[in-house]
Amino acid sequence: MNQKELKELIEFLIEKDIAEFELERGDVKVRIKRGEQTVVHAHGEPRFYAVPAAPGPVPEGGVGAPPSPQSAPAAQPVPSEDLHTVKSPIVGTFYEAPSPGAPPFVKVGDTVEEGQVLCIVEAMKLLNEIESDVAGEIVKKLATNGQPIEYGQELFAIRAKK
Repeated sequence: MNQKELKELIEFLIEKDIAEFELERGDVKVRIKRGEQTVVHAHGEPRFYAVPAAPGPVPEGGVGAPPSPQSAPAAQPVPSEDLHTVKSPIVGTFYEAPSPGAPPFVKVGDTVEEGQVLCIVEAMKLLNEIESDVAGEIVKKLATNGQPIEYGQELFAIRAKK
């Protein structure tokens, strides 16, 4: 696949509003994903790169000064009430909706029933529906759409019905 063909393919995907596309021809593999970031891979084997985190805010006293209690960012803890957390049973990618552009399965404040689908975790090209194991109200969504997640990572906090 030459550069001209690749450019035409990208323009076509933008025109048709296609969010994700993958093509394999022999030893060349092209994957294009639009949204938060556009990623184009054109190589025979997957490669992983470490991306450093963005530096935090500089404390009031300058570089190296310990942060004052007033300047420390306030953490947003989940209220101390007894909340049930739904955890990921697998490693994969978190998706809040059944397809790009579709409304999310659940939002904060929604009431859910036991067995209701909360999200999808994609692992090895398989879409795994994650269901609620308790009935109650969604208090907090703890993962963001498209985020890689680990086994046992908390996804939702639910206030269980009594």
